[in-house]
Amino acid sequence: MEQVGFAHWLVVVVEVAAAAMLLAMALLVMVIAVTWVVDRNQTANAVLRNYPVIGHFRYGFLKLGEFFRQYLFAMDREEMPFNRAERTWVYRAAKNVENTVAFGSTRDLRAEGVPFFVNAPFPELDVGHVEPRPTTIGPYAREPYSHAAFFNISAMSFGALSAPAVSALSRGAAKAGIWMDTGEGGLAPYHLEGGCDIIFEIGTAKYGVRNAQGLLDDQRLLEVCAHKQVKMVSIKLGQGAKPGLGGLLPGSKVTPEIAAIRGIPVGQDSQSPNRHIDIGSIAQLMDAITHIRDLTGKPVGFKAVLGDVDWIRDLCDEIWKRGIESAPDFIIVDGSEGGTGAAPQTLMEGVGLPLHESLPALVDVLLAKQLRERIKVVCSGKCITAYDVAWALSMGADFVNSARGFMLALGCIQSLQCNRNTCPTGITTHNRRLQRGLVVGDKSERVYHYATNLMREVGTIAHSCGVKEPRQLRRQHCRVVGDDGLSISLAKQHPYPVPPPAS
Repeated sequence: MEQVGFAHWLVVVVEVAAAAMLLAMALLVMVIAVTWVVDRNQTANAVLRNYPVIGHFRYGFLKLGEFFRQYLFAMDREEMPFNRAERTWVYRAAKNVENTVAFGSTRDLRAEGVPFFVNAPFPELDVGHVEPRPTTIGPYAREPYSHAAFFNISAMSFGALSAPAVSALSRGAAKAGIWMDTGEGGLAPYHLEGGCDIIFEIGTAKYGVRNAQGLLDDQRLLEVCAHKQVKMVSIKLGQGAKPGLGGLLPGSKVTPEIAAIRGIPVGQDSQSPNRHIDIGSIAQLMDAITHIRDLTGKPVGFKAVLGDVDWIRDLCDEIWKRGIESAPDFIIVDGSEGGTGAAPQTLMEGVGLPLHESLPALVDVLLAKQLRERIKVVCSGKCITAYDVAWALSMGADFVNSARGFMLALGCIQSLQCNRNTCPTGITTHNRRLQRGLVVGDKSERVYHYATNLMREVGTIAHSCGVKEPRQLRRQHCRVVGDDGLSISLAKQHPYPVPPPAS
């Protein structure tokens, strides 16, 4: 009886499965038929009109190609914006595992623009690397800021990044002794969570410190700067991803929490102006710097993408008219390579100077105008490896900021979905299910290891070049490959306008 019952049950299951399969096939045929009719009669797409149904495979393959190229077809040095070799270096540094290679590098040392460093013939014995020394920013502010770490976290807003990502960055930054820039989205509790030093950025919409008219609210700024962790204030004039363009925060992303932090209505689109409505000239910029510095007591500077440096010369002339104490305490120069913010492709790829031009141009103007020691230079723009950072220090930067480097340290796989709220690693999404993959405790350790390992390797380069600390690297310590495959010293490619500062 039991065998008969089991056989009957099995027959029923098979019949149901067969019926379900037939139904599914019928539905599939119906969908294909409807799709064929729609494709054949639509007028917007020539491929689908001529090849109904099967034309959809083309778009599927295009979509899948983004992923297959990364894993199966692209060579280690081919991908953009960061190739596999660069990403692997960051991943290994973040995991604190051995970062050596065998049998020679895959990097083409004859390719135009490749930097390498001039080692000293007799480096100091029994020293593997040199440590950075503190540098003071804002000597005329009531609360000058002394900071040793030359590699720090660049501007990334809460809202653009998820809460777990900001928390992990904050905790890792505190452990590594580096600063974290808030970006233009205001100061969130997650920035403060780890106890790291904070650079508060005032964007064109003045999120977090705005009044109802979109102008600076002094009281709100004082409340932000009352936090001991907030060490400096940065006025954002522009960013590399979209110079000259303000951002749009869709209403769907303006949650009650983000609205409270930014000081905007819940659920409504928020358009940032393309510049500060109260800063339209060098004089107004300097007035704003002086006002914020006097109000808060913090060092104050600005962030900009350079199209040329004529206006920097005019700025320097205005400084000498007003007095050296009126100068911005720092300038953050963002190369046009910047890219964490979603932006029109035309602006991201075709407007603004890349860092390899804008950084030396800025430093040379400050040297020529005898303001280099007064104004500290911070740079950002695709500096994610030790030799990128060492190049920037050789060119004259005091500090190097990185955004995407730290995103990679958090686990970013360069899926290029930052603007879609579908980030598979939970870094740039507010989808709680996807955020679950980002474990704050684990990723904060990776942020810490990435920063410390990178700075250690830059210290190794500096020691090999025979200097006492990384900021003593000069242009004569670095050579870059030209279009003929031969290298030239940065000191010849970008000669100093005045004798370089003593080491």
